[in-house]
Amino acid sequence: MRDLVYTGFMSLDGVVDSPGGGPGEEHRSGGWVVKDLEFVPEAWSLKGEELADTTALMFGRRSYEAFAPVWPGSEDHAVYKELPKYVVSTTLTDDALVDGWGPTRILRSTEDIAALKEEEGGAIFIHGSAELARRLSDAGLIDQYNLLVFPVLLGAGKSLFGRADRDKQMLALRESQRYSNGIMKVVYEVKR
Repeated sequence: MRDLVYTGFMSLDGVVDSPGGGPGEEHRSGGWVVKDLEFVPEAWSLKGEELADTTALMFGRRSYEAFAPVWPGSEDHAVYKELPKYVVSTTLTDDALVDGWGPTRILRSTEDIAALKEEEGGAIFIHGSAELARRLSDAGLIDQYNLLVFPVLLGAGKSLFGRADRDKQMLALRESQRYSNGIMKVVYEVKR
């Protein structure tokens, strides 16, 4: 069975956005990850640590469309280039997939994702894709959260967690670290 791991940057009030802002971040604090905080390299070490565990990537359509033009040519993301990619979308077509960025498969439903988890292979990491993460969390399909929590309250933006009335989901803290600029690294496993 494969684990689904959500990795992302999160404000203290649960907003997840891309590091520098961009399309889909129409609130006035877009780009908050790279603003107003002292850069502390060790606070970003989680991203490097994840590389050893990543065997595939998963994106929602909008995140795929944002990352696909940039990541294939990025030196910072070179190790991801040949990894299998899964894009969850009901509208994306095969001809919209980017060439030269490893094998990519479109998944159409939560059931497709549940079936993928039953296949052989290692961890699949979800980058960005807040709406997808909420849907998968509500369906009980995410196994771990790797979060860098920033010391900021935004009040607007995409939320990682839904507000639906559902059964509680307990998490176990696997790892945590505090950095001098106020960022917290937290790694939670979902208890089953």
